[in-house]
Amino acid sequence: MPDPLPSRCRVCGGHTGERRDDTWVCTRCGWRLGDAPDPDIPPPRVDVVYYLRYRDRVKIGTSATPRRRLNAIMHDELLAFETGDRHLEQQRHQQFADLREGGEWFTLTGPLVPHIAGLRTRIGEPWAAYDRWLGEAFRRLSS
Repeated sequence: MPDPLPSRCRVCGGHTGERRDDTWVCTRCGWRLGDAPDPDIPPPRVDVVYYLRYRDRVKIGTSATPRRRLNAIMHDELLAFETGDRHLEQQRHQQFADLREGGEWFTLTGPLVPHIAGLRTRIGEPWAAYDRWLGEAFRRLSS
């Protein structure tokens, strides 16, 4: 069971962690508490393909800054993320072309429903997954 961190995680802002050896590690992104990302290195880019529900439609889009992007789009629910850029987004648009309503919006039916459910099963809660991916990217930069 995670315990409260002595201070918020510097990568994801998480509040809970685990003691490993003599160090606290954020349970949300895996960052070691006390380590600071190198300010001289640009933060890592983590591109995601997102699935946003608005009523009975889904927007399939991509962003390297999903918090900012999703704040700009009217939606009822964030359904899922998957790591990927415009190339994967275009593949998904082609994969679900029969459900396209216009632009990046698709009817939430047919094969799109199990696709999203499968993403949720594999990655879990979307924001927690994004924070894990971000933590992994920061760790790759600092190693």
